[in-house]
Amino acid sequence: MLMTWRGVPFRFRMWMRSMPLASVVTTPIQSNPWVIAVAVWPSGSAIAAGSASGLVMGTMNLMTNITTMVRRPNIIVAVSTVTNRRKKRRLAGSGISSFTGVDSLMADPFENPLRLALGLTPASRLDKALAAVVPEGVTLSRSRLQNLILEGAVRLEGGEVAREPKAKVSAGQIWLVDMPEATDIEAMPEDIPLDVVFEDEYLIVVNKPAGMVVHPAPGSETGTLVNALLHLCGDSLSGIGGEKRPGIVHRIDKNTSGLLVVAKTDEAHQGLAAMFASHDMERHYLALVWGAPSAADPRLSGVKGVTFEPSGVIRISGNIARHKHDRKRMTVVVDAGRHAITRTRVVEAFGPSEKPVAALTDCWLETGRTHQIRVHMTYAGHALVGDPVYGSRRAIQKGAISIEAAEALRGFGRQALHAATLGFVHPVTGEGLEFKAPLPEDLENIMKELRKG
Repeated sequence: MLMTWRGVPFRFRMWMRSMPLASVVTTPIQSNPWVIAVAVWPSGSAIAAGSASGLVMGTMNLMTNITTMVRRPNIIVAVSTVTNRRKKRRLAGSGISSFTGVDSLMADPFENPLRLALGLTPASRLDKALAAVVPEGVTLSRSRLQNLILEGAVRLEGGEVAREPKAKVSAGQIWLVDMPEATDIEAMPEDIPLDVVFEDEYLIVVNKPAGMVVHPAPGSETGTLVNALLHLCGDSLSGIGGEKRPGIVHRIDKNTSGLLVVAKTDEAHQGLAAMFASHDMERHYLALVWGAPSAADPRLSGVKGVTFEPSGVIRISGNIARHKHDRKRMTVVVDAGRHAITRTRVVEAFGPSEKPVAALTDCWLETGRTHQIRVHMTYAGHALVGDPVYGSRRAIQKGAISIEAAEALRGFGRQALHAATLGFVHPVTGEGLEFKAPLPEDLENIMKELRKG
């Protein structure tokens, strides 16, 4: 039904979960039915659950995956993606919160602190449990959460401030995280040429060259994409997670080339962040890997999390977390980390058909984790050529390819990865957009050598 709150219309619906129709009427010996209520608000959706007796008087808590990024005016794109995402996840643990108070009909969707609801089976320690339910549109890593806990910025709703990242947690708890105010980055506009693929008043799509860092960091304070954007687009964009990164919605590694979309306005920033969080972006990468992944390979078919789909598509599913001993590396883990899925197929193989030396693969992401393609392809036994972190030089059978091609493979100076395709619905105009970037010169040259045999 259509209702209003503070003069703003919103839709409200309520239903019984796991209860037969006859259970709607209670008796003295029958417990109140479990009720789930959803309000579709202009900035997202609120989902809450509780018994019928406590529903009307309870506090409805807005659940949005871009809490710290939302700014008025709200946009319709963010509404649909947030609502759909929460519908899918409401029984998984992070989209349901209990009705326990009588404060107000609906919480302020723009308030700080950030509210994180634990699911039915949270991790045993606080930092891990919170990191698992941080919405993907919010820049808040586990290490950042640990620092916030130590700083006294995390507290149990209605309880005390947490002081220890290893503190024990319980299912269904709601934790409040005081998000820091965005601080200015120490970056100055720099007149750096950019390969602009598309630009309008709301966003810009660039083809980033290998070797360019996306945003400033210790050791890379200048010459970054952000420096170039500040010169090209100005510095009016908002920041999230305690640091202003003008317009940056997603990143690709320094030595990965290819397409990036950057928001020029807060309105576009909100919509793009929502699409990335709900995986409504089309992102395809071209990766040159050692060997050629194939369903006919008995070794690959025995790798946990690897399955085979029609048309030669290989699906790699494996949680990704930071390596225990090398903090610069990510790795596939079990019962920890963040859920990650990569799909890949061979576009072109090089060398003997029975045992190719290398292959150009098309990789696309269902999720977007740090180093995801590099980690998953290494896990599958097909590391990227030139990858200094996850790869290693492979023995090349004499005569399998030309001497020049073998030298080109061994001497390639970066991970052979290129963000080739980017597609999305424009967050403001609603227009469907798709962009493609050709292989950069270094990858094109090595491909020419490989095709010579």
